[in-house]
Amino acid sequence: MTLSLAHVTVDCTDAAALAGFWSELLDLPVDQGASKQFATIGREAGASPVLMFIRVPDKTPGKNVIHLDLIAEDWHQHIERAVSLGAKRIGDFDEYGAKWTTLADPEGNLFDIGAK
Repeated sequence: MTLSLAHVTVDCTDAAALAGFWSELLDLPVDQGASKQFATIGREAGASPVLMFIRVPDKTPGKNVIHLDLIAEDWHQHIERAVSLGAKRIGDFDEYGAKWTTLADPEGNLFDIGAK
């Protein structure tokens, strides 16, 4: 199986408000269920990749605020492959109806690999 780009994720202080900006700019509707904590653009319209906005309490200095979300059916194998190539496993998550692992590339840039 191949690894695919699922989301471009933006850390922010108000997910719905920032999604509204990008919605207007890209002429794509904000998906249903947008809140201050979480919002997406393009999922319901069939866009790929989907823009995802997640509220973070404090933008951490040194942490990238935009990162890639990759998905695959055999996602655990891709996580192990990424680690074997030099990625560092940061954490495992099960939120917003999705499961994923956050990793850092060899220069510390964060990215996620999740279940398709």
